[in-house]
Amino acid sequence: MRKILHADCDCFYAAVEMRDDPRLRDVPLAIGGSAERRGVIATCNYPARSYGIRSAMPTAHALRLCPQLTLLPPDFSRYRAVSEQIQAIFHELTPLVEPLSLDEAFLDVSDVTHFKGSATWMARWIKQEAIRRTGITVSVGAAPSKFLAKIASDWDKPDGLRVITPDEVDTFVASLPVNKLHGVGPANAAKLAAMNVSTCTDLRQWPLDTLLERFGKFGHRLYGLARGIDERPVKVERERKSVSAENTFHQDLPDLDACRAALPALIDRLDERLDRHGRPRVRGLFVKVRFDDFTLTTLEYAGWQPDRERFLLLLEEAWARGSRPVRLLGVGVRLASPDSTRQLDLFGNLQ
Repeated sequence: MRKILHADCDCFYAAVEMRDDPRLRDVPLAIGGSAERRGVIATCNYPARSYGIRSAMPTAHALRLCPQLTLLPPDFSRYRAVSEQIQAIFHELTPLVEPLSLDEAFLDVSDVTHFKGSATWMARWIKQEAIRRTGITVSVGAAPSKFLAKIASDWDKPDGLRVITPDEVDTFVASLPVNKLHGVGPANAAKLAAMNVSTCTDLRQWPLDTLLERFGKFGHRLYGLARGIDERPVKVERERKSVSAENTFHQDLPDLDACRAALPALIDRLDERLDRHGRPRVRGLFVKVRFDDFTLTTLEYAGWQPDRERFLLLLEEAWARGSRPVRLLGVGVRLASPDSTRQLDLFGNLQ
């Protein structure tokens, strides 16, 4: 039986700011872009959350909810330095660490013999060392699988520690709301609700054939997760699936012509990022458009010959879906799997 830990720093960016300036600890605090520049909230502390403020919320809306909110711009160099200290703690325990972001990671401690092999003691050690070395609290979940470990780390936040033992898995999962399952977003949650499925116990009543018919190959995943089955390994090296560049504009782009004019600069930024990533193999490209009413549309082209003209055609078709001012514009490429061979680069040159 595997032992998987999920470690998640509590409101990480805000925690670093509160550590360095204790005056911020008891006031509503958020890290994000300014309202004037149409920014969004990256994270916020728990006093701010009591006002209903959440990550990814437009800053202007957050300030309406809490006019006295203290808003700070992100300091990523400082956050990365703290993250490296915390990641070093993880690697002292096991080399099998899968970072998900600056503030969270999965660890496979199945073969670790320290602490008499107890995942609970390992989780406590991580929490103690993180607060001692960095002053940052970490919530940790321990379970036989990744999806349960991640749910467990969120169970008793902040500063939580939740262990789901193998004997507890079936009972724990049975009562779990299906929207907690890995991969179940709003669309699949709505489909499940239409089937009168709200918990994993409800989901277990549906045969695999029906789930495959209604959800495609994701039906296999649903069938397994409802029974606590998640065999995904902890991946030390994560495979990048796309490279993109986007911009949220200070003022909406009023029409298609303005979007066309903004496109070349985005393509140039994308090209620079592809250079930094060593010109990975491309299997397609996409354009993302968020309109002024916050509706989002993404249009993709599955082909091996992406070029500027193709991006322009995708933009025109994507814009036509809303035909209104644009708040955000993005371009990107989907990357080919590692076993792909020959490839055309972004501008049609054979590699």
